[in-house]
Amino acid sequence: MPVSRRIPWALVLVLAFPAGSALAQQSKKAPGPVIESLRKRLQEKPKGDDAEKLAEDFRRLFGGKGNLEKGPGPKVEGLKVAWALEAPGASSAPKVVWDDGITSVPLQRIGDTDVYAAVITVQDGFAARWNFEVNGSKIEHAVANPRQRAGASQLEVYEDQPELRAKADLPKGKLIQLPKFHSKIFEGTTRDWWVYVPAQYQEGAAAAVMVFQDGGGYKDFVPTVFDHLIADKSMPVTIGVFVQPGTFDDGRSNRSFEYDTLSDQYARFLLEELLPETEKAAKVKLRTDAAGRAIAGISSGGICAWTVAWERPNEFSKVLSWVGSFTNIASGKTGREGGHNYEAMIRKTPKKPIRVFLQDGSNDLDNNNGNWPLANQQMAKSLEFAGYDFKFIYGHGFHSNRHGRAILAESLKWLWR
Repeated sequence: MPVSRRIPWALVLVLAFPAGSALAQQSKKAPGPVIESLRKRLQEKPKGDDAEKLAEDFRRLFGGKGNLEKGPGPKVEGLKVAWALEAPGASSAPKVVWDDGITSVPLQRIGDTDVYAAVITVQDGFAARWNFEVNGSKIEHAVANPRQRAGASQLEVYEDQPELRAKADLPKGKLIQLPKFHSKIFEGTTRDWWVYVPAQYQEGAAAAVMVFQDGGGYKDFVPTVFDHLIADKSMPVTIGVFVQPGTFDDGRSNRSFEYDTLSDQYARFLLEELLPETEKAAKVKLRTDAAGRAIAGISSGGICAWTVAWERPNEFSKVLSWVGSFTNIASGKTGREGGHNYEAMIRKTPKKPIRVFLQDGSNDLDNNNGNWPLANQQMAKSLEFAGYDFKFIYGHGFHSNRHGRAILAESLKWLWR
């Protein structure tokens, strides 16, 4: 096998050499099995015109010759990962090398062209940092001169989940973008927001509600998952509210203040302003019991979701946090006022009626505010100690939405069970 035998945990590499890539970036998917098609063509070891055509396919799919010379990031299709690099004058085949300093994936030259490519199949949940290596020197992708790059790039891959794909025969809800919201509780801020109304919603009937912080990122895929789970009765008829953090007229973001601060201000913003306006603007009726309300977020939005339930457990009882920032970001005047305190507060406060789903990965952030993997593990241990109804999924991912997105259907089923 042309890969070092000392393989990192998630690299149960099923090498499909020679191999190339295609299409979508990690966050976007290709229309059809493009990578698999190219892999099969590369296995034939084309020469002459066939090799030239294949090399041109790679250039086009990776954004053109200029992009391929910069060493673009890999393309992902299911669990197949493809790299391509244009390396004129390379004295030997370039490699993709992992940050363990041991494992590498050699790229194969396509005929007599300067294009090199490889495709590997990885395990669900694979995450690693990588570099290109050309003529014995490591280089980082997407910089003007590929011979002068340093540093590692991140790769995180998960199995495609069927609930993330729309189905023609599935009742489809409506996503409504509403006029900018002007808050009085967060004085001087405005924000974008959207409301999802499921196809099964009946006018006048009170529906469950789930609020998503940083909603502009969630609105593009959560409605499809809701369509699936509401249709198969894995969750109740639920209105989705997708809300961005506030910004001031001068463009300053109020995100960290709103999300990272340990107070009831954001809970009041939802209960006194946003949810009442949701009913008016979207012409829906929302449940007011805690069991009918859930809240979700990523990073600082994750700790925000927990804070809302912590402050108002009799009005929000379900929390979904991805790579939550349970760290000392909002350190305050004392330098000690941030979210790292929850670990102790949970242990020393009588248990509150909150159900919480936490997700994090071992490659999450580590900076002057704290260590995210450690903070989330501490949260999980405190929740366990205090007897909370919680679930913690801990993988190998980075500070991204990829793992949470991959298990969204699973987490929603668990929260709403």
